[in-house]
Amino acid sequence: MASSTPDSPWPSSTHDSFSGSFNIHIEEANPDDILPVLEDPTSSTSYSHNIPKPPPVPSKAYTQNKLFKRLSQSCYVPNETIDTWDKLFKEAYGADVYICTKDESCIPVHSSVLTIASPVLGKFLQQSKVRNGMRYIKIPGVPYEAVYAFIHFLYSSCYEKEEMKKFVLHLLVLSHSYSVPSLKRVCIYILEQGWITKENVVDVLQLARKCDAPRLSLICVRMVVKDFKAISSTEGWKVMKRVSPALEQELLESVVEADSRKEERLKKKEEKKVYLQLYEAMEALLHICRDGCRTIGPRDKVFKGSQVACGFPACKGLETLVRHFSGCKTRVPGGCAHCKRMWQLLELHSRICNEPELCKVPLCRHLKEKMQQQTKKDEAKWKLLVSKVVAAKDTLGPISARHSRLS
Repeated sequence: MASSTPDSPWPSSTHDSFSGSFNIHIEEANPDDILPVLEDPTSSTSYSHNIPKPPPVPSKAYTQNKLFKRLSQSCYVPNETIDTWDKLFKEAYGADVYICTKDESCIPVHSSVLTIASPVLGKFLQQSKVRNGMRYIKIPGVPYEAVYAFIHFLYSSCYEKEEMKKFVLHLLVLSHSYSVPSLKRVCIYILEQGWITKENVVDVLQLARKCDAPRLSLICVRMVVKDFKAISSTEGWKVMKRVSPALEQELLESVVEADSRKEERLKKKEEKKVYLQLYEAMEALLHICRDGCRTIGPRDKVFKGSQVACGFPACKGLETLVRHFSGCKTRVPGGCAHCKRMWQLLELHSRICNEPELCKVPLCRHLKEKMQQQTKKDEAKWKLLVSKVVAAKDTLGPISARHSRLS
């Protein structure tokens, strides 16, 4: 990831990384003799014992509104306290430490404040030596303004909104490296509120992995999966592909897995639609044979030509199929596709029907008796189909009930 520019606070590639921010140096009597005492957190044993685990995702009991309201404010301490700590930081009265940045600028600070605000900084301050009454700490790889905003937050828990938005990635690295979880939460919140774009999402993802921000990492992965075609053509993706092929492979697998899940959901949706149609056909068949509909029905009922159209969605098509079945001249078994379909619907009904002795659907009892002659393989297929149709019934509810509500 490249360092930020005045025009754009976002890194545009990974040629320049934030790895320098994961190193802290103690400056001794000889300014050229700088000792690295904190390496990259992924390879430092001592670091892992000093950096706390990232905060968990807020539970349902702690509503998002409360969290957003708290983090959306630049400050959440009394104004008097803010003024006091701001004055102490800006006037640097009694300062005994210099924070040196990459451009050789120095920020005077108080060792007691650093020790309390950051256990990591406090530990290495104890190991440093005093030169002319001052201790020196160098933070390389981060712009002066970002270091200044970081130290300012250590004093008063406050931040300038514009500075936070401009240097949020640098501040995320600093907050993680020097164990300042309150600042880390603010940085993650800022990033989550629309500051991740197609151009920087790959860079933010890599930084989130380094900074132990699992929720932010998950958001980035979901964004890559959702808009993979556009993101895979960005410069950030191309650089990541070259320097981190393992991450590229992981993201590609996530995209493939997401596509598979989507296809599976669509497939199940289509299957469910078919079973719902079959269930509607069973209800409509029972309705036609028991109550009659339009021009088809029991012999003991007479229908007028002006009868209102039926509200059952499958009734009209089923009436046509019943009329064809009753007058079809094709006698060859399986020779007529429409008759074959009607036989299947009648058999499906007979397997679902619980009152064959009283049922008015033709051949219901006959088909139930014929079940005993089927092979185990055919029986298993029918049982599976019946279970699917019955399951669709539970999600749809009785059509007759819905029909009565509509009428």
